[in-house]
Amino acid sequence: MEKYLMKALVFDKFGGPDVLYYTEVPDPVIGDHEILVKTEAVGLNFADIYRRKGNYHLAGEPPYILGYEGAGVVSEVGAAITDIKVGDKIGFADVPYANAEFVTVPYEKAIPLPDQISCETAAAVLLQGLTAHYLVHDSYHIEKGDTVLVHAAAGGVGQLLTQMAKLLGAEVIGLTSTADKASIARDAGADQVYLYSSDWVAEVKKATSGQGVKVVYESIGSTLTSSFKATKIGGTVVFFGMAGGDPAPVDPRMLMDTSKTLTGGDLWNVLTSRDERVTRSHQLFTWIAEGRLQIAEPTVFSLSDGAKAHELLESRKSTGKILLKP
Repeated sequence: MEKYLMKALVFDKFGGPDVLYYTEVPDPVIGDHEILVKTEAVGLNFADIYRRKGNYHLAGEPPYILGYEGAGVVSEVGAAITDIKVGDKIGFADVPYANAEFVTVPYEKAIPLPDQISCETAAAVLLQGLTAHYLVHDSYHIEKGDTVLVHAAAGGVGQLLTQMAKLLGAEVIGLTSTADKASIARDAGADQVYLYSSDWVAEVKKATSGQGVKVVYESIGSTLTSSFKATKIGGTVVFFGMAGGDPAPVDPRMLMDTSKTLTGGDLWNVLTSRDERVTRSHQLFTWIAEGRLQIAEPTVFSLSDGAKAHELLESRKSTGKILLKP
């Protein structure tokens, strides 16, 4: 098969956004159980920054190609695949080398997109949406009447967590770092929002008649001890990130004394099959199509301007999803 060249955002050495450059690399060649997708939109995530810096596992050899989440149009289909055809729209949440004009998607990771869901919407929601979905269904199953505390409620996962918790009948308290972000959290549906600069544990206790919340979604890490204080007797803390630093060690005797539960969460322990990917994704798509789940307008960069997109995400000044478009 003749080898063609495509454009891609790459880097040869670890470092800041300035190590990224736009160039030509060989087109991928698919196997019998793979799909060649012409990329329409790629989601930018903090994991991409960590990989660019050399802090996370990175697939392949230099020049490295980042990007694991995105969507596009099927350009070629492997011989063993019968239910996906050229021209179909496909999304994916965990496929490497997506920062390019074409990407090879294994069949088991290919998520068909319904007509109502654009490639841009899929690239903006899949990773964070599937994360929020397992958090409210698996890590802790929210029930009607639960009171929920969401850290970083103005962030991508935080806004989706808030909306899903409300869909399931919970009352949501959000935590943010600024008043502007508090407004975003309220727009996402949070019933009350407190700032990290306040005595937020006392505020949460006051809002819950001194009892605390039923579940805390903890993504900051350094706030873990305070999250336990804000949780009611018999409540649960779901730890799924440490954007603010490592958590303090937890003494198991505290869990015994208060009957509280500490559980962890990781998306890849849930997305263990194609059925899981498709079923959970289509729950998201249905909510979006019905207008029950709102996706914040993404900030879009050309893939050739990927360094600028990395700078914006790393500045932590963005609140919605950042997309790259080839």
